[in-house]
Amino acid sequence: MREPEIVVRSWTTDSRRWAHYVPRQGDAVIATYPKCGTTWMQQIVSQLVFQDGAARPIQSISPWIDQRFAPIDKVMEEIGAQDHRRFLKSHLPSDALPLHEGVKYIHVSRGGLDAFMSWHNHQSGYVETALQMMDWAGMQDETIARPLPRVAKEPHAFFQTWMQEGPDARFADDMPATFYFHTARSWWADRHRPNVLLVHYNDLKADLEGEMKRIASFLSIAVEEPLWDSMLRAASFDFMRENGASLLPRAAMAWDKGHERFFNLGTNQRWRTALTSDDIARYEARAAQELSPGLARWLEHGRLATADPRELPA
Repeated sequence: MREPEIVVRSWTTDSRRWAHYVPRQGDAVIATYPKCGTTWMQQIVSQLVFQDGAARPIQSISPWIDQRFAPIDKVMEEIGAQDHRRFLKSHLPSDALPLHEGVKYIHVSRGGLDAFMSWHNHQSGYVETALQMMDWAGMQDETIARPLPRVAKEPHAFFQTWMQEGPDARFADDMPATFYFHTARSWWADRHRPNVLLVHYNDLKADLEGEMKRIASFLSIAVEEPLWDSMLRAASFDFMRENGASLLPRAAMAWDKGHERFFNLGTNQRWRTALTSDDIARYEARAAQELSPGLARWLEHGRLATADPRELPA
């Protein structure tokens, strides 16, 4: 096992909770920066594990360990009681997670500006009780010691906050651009590990069947051919939007429009009309500084439009 190298603590996340995790051979961990296809990948893996085209409550069957709100003992008890093949959620970079040889890790990423737009929709839709809970969590953590900053309603204004740099950037937003870039770099550095698979949001949109079969192969899950049609339907974004109430029954506790806010549009390129040309140029300059050429190319275009991440230069 590779031990975690850093600790991540935010208003929603505490990486130290993974110290309680007892791995089971065959476990899968889905680790992403938020709004890059996390829940989509959970539903894809759910279909591969259960193979029945159903809409199960994702938050229950695929717990988010690093989320700081639920008592960790209770979370571990629920995970330990699961008798299906376990697939767990994380919003951590690879260097904040314990990497076990018998566990498979799937990292899903997305172009930075597309992730930002979805993150803004996500952050700006919290109900007051959810905001108060995060305020409390921040005040209880001595490394944060402040309430969650409120999000500007306009994407352009929030972009200035999200893009802050320096040691205080983590106090500007729960998961700012600094965290997006770090998460991408960490998983990219581990892309050659045999138990790590990198998947791109663009590729899921372009070829869901091909990507789902690639994920099945990585997880060593065999699927009989007649089952694929119903499983692919259940793994589509349209299905998730139609069945959001079943997939995320607790969403209304966090967002003003419940599952409709969470499963918003699932589209890319919205930033072209929401941000200014200066905003876009600023992001591009920052990305060139933060990312290697191979990683930058993959993040913006995906595997199908470039090459397998393991074949791209550092």
